[in-house]
Amino acid sequence: MHPDSQIPVHTHTNDRELEGHHTTRYYIHRVQRSLTTRISKLICAIFLALLAIVAIISFILWLSLRPHRPRFHIHDFSIQGLAQPTGFQNAQVIFNITTRNPNQNIGFNYDVMQVTLYYQDQNIGGTSLLFPFTQGPKNTTVLYGVLSGATLTVNNQRWMQFQADLAQGVVVFRLDVTNTIRFKISTWVSRHHKMHANCEFGVGPDGSILASYRNKRCPVYFT
Repeated sequence: MHPDSQIPVHTHTNDRELEGHHTTRYYIHRVQRSLTTRISKLICAIFLALLAIVAIISFILWLSLRPHRPRFHIHDFSIQGLAQPTGFQNAQVIFNITTRNPNQNIGFNYDVMQVTLYYQDQNIGGTSLLFPFTQGPKNTTVLYGVLSGATLTVNNQRWMQFQADLAQGVVVFRLDVTNTIRFKISTWVSRHHKMHANCEFGVGPDGSILASYRNKRCPVYFT
């Protein structure tokens, strides 16, 4: 045999060891990645479950504590002397409105109420009602007022329009109640909200509110 000749060396064992080493690292990596994914999914599931619980509790509290708007009804309205042809100088407007707090656990804090009387969208008089007051849950307050003299601003032309409507059987007016209101839950009081109640009704030839408008609920909205 020639001294320079080389005998081939077989390295199958080393190749297997290297392959096995890579395979072990691959499986360890897969296990680590799977474990990380499971932990991430578990954390997300816990977070979503807590979020759902908070949402359900908040919804239940909202259902039990959500504030309902005050309810206004016009019960009575009359204009004495509406049929007289001499004008509005001696006329007197008398009205009776109620405001109801329909809430079970929420009170209302009212500031001074302003009542304005409109005819054909024209302001013909106004006055302030009551003083600031608190209305408890399930409570009804009567708002009574009188407009006469300087609180009424009706000229002869407007009075003639009244007479023309009377000839048709009805004069339509609108009584607006404006106020700033705060909602009260226990010792907590909300910020001020501007409230409007619009009461539209018809008056007959005798100057009294027509039966179809009596006890009518007035739309209420906030700005």
